[in-house]
Formats: sequence, structure tokens, C-alpha cells
Amino acid sequence: MLGGDKSRSKHDEFQKLQSRLPSVWRSFDAQMNSDLDILVVPSLSLDRGELIKVEGCIHYEERLLFALMRLSNPRTRLIYVTSVPLAPIAIDYYLQLLPGIPFSHARERLLLFSTDDYSLQPLSQKILDRPRLLDRIKRSLRPDRSVMYCYNSTAIERDLALKLDTPLYALDPDLLYWGTKAGSRQIFAECGIPHPDGSQLVFTDRDLAVVAAELWERQSHLQRLVVKLNEGFSGEGNAILDLRPLGNPSTHAERVETIYQAFPDLSFQGNNETWTNFQTKISHLGAIVEAFVEGEIKESPSVQGCITPLGTVEILSTHDQILGGPDGQIFLGCQFPAAENYRLQLQELGLAIGKNLAAKGAIERFGVDFIAVPNADGSWDLEAIEINLRKGGTTHPFMTLKLLTNGYYHLEDGLFYSQQGQPKYYVASDNLHRSQYRGLLPTDLMDIIAHHRLHFDTSTETGTVFHLMGSLSEFGKVGLTSIGNSLVEAQEIYHQVEEILNRETQLVNHNSALPIAWKCR
Repeated sequence: MLGGDKSRSKHDEFQKLQSRLPSVWRSFDAQMNSDLDILVVPSLSLDRGELIKVEGCIHYEERLLFALMRLSNPRTRLIYVTSVPLAPIAIDYYLQLLPGIPFSHARERLLLFSTDDYSLQPLSQKILDRPRLLDRIKRSLRPDRSVMYCYNSTAIERDLALKLDTPLYALDPDLLYWGTKAGSRQIFAECGIPHPDGSQLVFTDRDLAVVAAELWERQSHLQRLVVKLNEGFSGEGNAILDLRPLGNPSTHAERVETIYQAFPDLSFQGNNETWTNFQTKISHLGAIVEAFVEGEIKESPSVQGCITPLGTVEILSTHDQILGGPDGQIFLGCQFPAAENYRLQLQELGLAIGKNLAAKGAIERFGVDFIAVPNADGSWDLEAIEINLRKGGTTHPFMTLKLLTNGYYHLEDGLFYSQQGQPKYYVASDNLHRSQYRGLLPTDLMDIIAHHRLHFDTSTETGTVFHLMGSLSEFGKVGLTSIGNSLVEAQEIYHQVEEILNRETQLVNHNSALPIAWKCR
């Protein structure tokens, strides 16, 4: 069989497998009656050159541990696979958050597998490379009562789903283009969504200089341009080109050459990025340029939605993103909900984009990032920046809140309400990061949480839920979602956690003779 025939055969086989999704969808989405096996494969199947910039990236497989809360459905079984074994105390931590379910009952319905492989190879590929492990996972799944859940979907996840004979509740990899920078811009244009002027996709640095010059000529007032790798994420793969030092070249050729010569001076957002390294990625990832949205006051909101296997589009949440890095392009965290000034407008734009994606055959999560700039009359201009067709930094905090409280999102005001009708708010981050946190084990974190009562209180439905605990010891980094009954309360809870962790780790550094648990007493 020729290569093209093999590809078509695999495509047809995958479509046949996916045709089973609608029949399991209602069970997957059920609140208390789900009789389903959920296989969680949190593989970060992303460009390795970009992924390596994220410290402790292998521990980002813990981001989907909120899925353990689906065990609050007493008939649900959950199979969670990771590259390296999870700390037992981290598993216990999540299971003890389950409302109304005995710990032992939930633990019996949870199966954990690990590849024992610390490499940057995607987890899904690690599983495929281990036939015996693959077989054990397959035997743990009930035929026609299972679904696979992942961080992002690529051809590797498709191959794994086929090997396991388990439908993949995620984007068909054939549609990945719509989650790239160039694909996002095309959808914005089709939907009539405002977005920055920019270029088509190019694959050489010389062509990049040409399209940058053309953009500058179209908008001579521009001060800066953003250069983006087509498949960057979380702000990694972005660079800023400052046009102000470049003068005013008189011809198109001079403008192209001036920009080309300025590329080595790009302001990179990623860790330890260089032009030489960035330049090599352009040839295989492609790149675009966009106008940099200026503004003394500028927010970075986003909207999240879901496309069900039945083709319906649901808006899940809005957030204001917390950004950092040299030019404020790196995702550090978020707060929910987005500002009242524009959250309903975000929902409207997100719904239009979701319907466009659904018509193209996309399913599951999508997120759209925007830049918001205020007008003199109090209104806000929203410019769409990119579409993410995967789980993101806003997925796990919102799902943590939803699954912990069994509450609901209210489209009319863009707020989330608990079952008691109390609006809920949160501040979340993957990047509470201090060098002094290095050496903290998950057990040490639990000691601090218990002593200072930092844990989530199920009676008030406020407090903090931690994640990425595995990255603490080596990288000094932990994730957290601080939930309050107002945004101010959520922010206060977050800052309290940060202050206590800083104080406790300083205490250890100055008096290392005693275990941290003794000091807490």
C-alpha cells in the first residue's frame, strides 16, 4: 500500500472510531450518573524547542489532575498516565477534596500508570513505544464505555487512540491548522472579528523581512511589530521588533534590508532565546508578523468555549490574563471572571468563533486571546490575537472550581455561581516561582498547608487548591488556584499563600536543623 493510501486508511479508521463519541458524550458530561472509563493522557505534544523553555515542563502533566474530581461520580473510573510516577500524597490531596465520596471508594476507581521516562519526548509517544504498558492500559478500559482525554491532540494522540480502540475527546489532528497563528487570523477574518493587521505565513527570514516591511508601509505610524512562530504557545515563540530606532527608509528595498539587519536585536519573550535559534525554527514552524497593539492601559482577556461531539457550542468562561516577560507577552496566570466592561462582548465574539470552528469539524476546548484597550467614552476595543485548540492555563482552574462546587456558569452576567447561588471568583497561576522554594517536597507543602489552613474549605467553598507540586523540589515552582466569594477575597487568599510560603522557606533556610513540620508546630 502506498503512503497516501495508508494515510487515508488511518484517517477512515479514526473517523470510524470517533463516530462512537456522541454515544458516550452524555455519560462523559453527566454530573452524577457517569458510567464511564476516562483515560487521561496529559501529553504535552508540542514543539520540543519551545517546550524546553518552560522550567519543569514534564510536571505540567499534573495540570489535568483536576480530572480526579470526576471520581465524585460514584460509577466513573479514571485511568491517569504520566511520564514519571506521581507523588502519592498529591493523589491523596485531590481525592480528599471530593465532596460526599469516601476516599477509599474513589481510590479504588483510580488507576495510575507511568512510563518512568523523564525525556522531553511526548508522553503519548512514550506509551506507544512501550507495548506491554500499552496493553495493560488497554485491558484496563471497558470497550464502548471509555473515552480518552488529553492536553492537546496531534497525530501521536490519534495513533494512541487507535491502538487503544478508545475515542479521543479532542480535536481531529487534521484540523490543527486552525489553532496556529496563521489559521487563527483566517478565522478572525471569516468571522469579521477585529484583529491586528498582519502578514501571511512565511518560512524564511528574508520573506519575514519582506512582509514586515509591507506591514510597516501599510501602517507608517507603527512603533513596534510582533514576530510570532506559527506554533508558539503561552507567549513563547514571540518576539518584539522595535521600529523606532530604524529611522525612515525611503524605499521598499531599503526598508526590507533595514528590518532584516535588525532581526538579531529582536526582544525575545522566551527564556534564553536567541535570533540564531529562532531563525532555524522559522523554516519548519513558519512565522508571521503583526502590528503591536499599543496603549498605556491595556488588558489581556480571553474567552473559553467547548464544542460538543453533537456540534453545539458552549461558552465556559472568560478571564483576564496575568502576563509578564520583557514586553508583557508571557502567560503567568489569570483571574476569573474577565472585567465586567467587556466580558459579555468576549462571550459574543467567542461564540461566533466557536460556531466557525464547529462548522469546520472541531470539537472540545477552544480558547481565544484578546487585547483590550479603553476608549475615551468608557467602551473597550477588543482585538483578537490567537485561538488555542487545546487545554490551556485557564482550563484547570475553571474546571477545578466547577468540579469542586458542582456550580454553573451564567451567560447573562458572565459569573459562576455555586449551588447555593453564591458568585465565585479566583486567581490562578502555574508560576508561583521562587528559588527559595527549591528543596520543598510535596509532603513539606502539605505540612505548611495544614498548619496555616491554606487548603480549600468545602464548607465555605473558598481557599486554595494547589497543582504542579512535582516541580517544587527541583525548580521551586508550584501552581495554585485561590477561590473567593469576591475577586478581592480571591486576591487576598492568593497573596496570603505567597506570603506564608515565602516566610516558611526563609525560616527553613535560616534554621535548617529542624524539619519544617516541627517548625510549623
